[in-house]
Amino acid sequence: MKVIMLMVKLIWRTAVILSCLCLIFVNYKANQPMSITEAPVGMTYVEFIQDRLDAAKAIQPSQCGWGMMLSLASLGPVYSVLYTEAAIHPGGFLAKVTAPDPDIPTGVAGADWAEIPDIWWGVVERLSWTMLGEPATYGCKFRPVQFKSE
Repeated sequence: MKVIMLMVKLIWRTAVILSCLCLIFVNYKANQPMSITEAPVGMTYVEFIQDRLDAAKAIQPSQCGWGMMLSLASLGPVYSVLYTEAAIHPGGFLAKVTAPDPDIPTGVAGADWAEIPDIWWGVVERLSWTMLGEPATYGCKFRPVQFKSE
């Protein structure tokens, strides 16, 4: 019984540590300038999301802008993991059943495990920009991204 309790504690502590490390990584990357070439130079992901929240307030009907934000929040995590996996293992099952998308990174097949977090973050940025930053010809038409570097 003690061995089982020890294993449960070990698994719990490992999960907590990994969760904290993930939060630290996301916080760090979100406050660095975005790597997307279309983004204004020096704009961080946090500033981008703040700008998009302000833009969502101005869209009519208002449900459209908030729907896009909710869509990113709910689908973004799933697609970022799916696209990262498809890019790293292009011959795998997920790559075969995933529709082609320009947000799937190229040239990262067989990436080392230490490169995966940066690849994943790049996918998060690209998906966010595609959903909320690119000018739309139909659907929700957010205003252009506004950024004032200091």
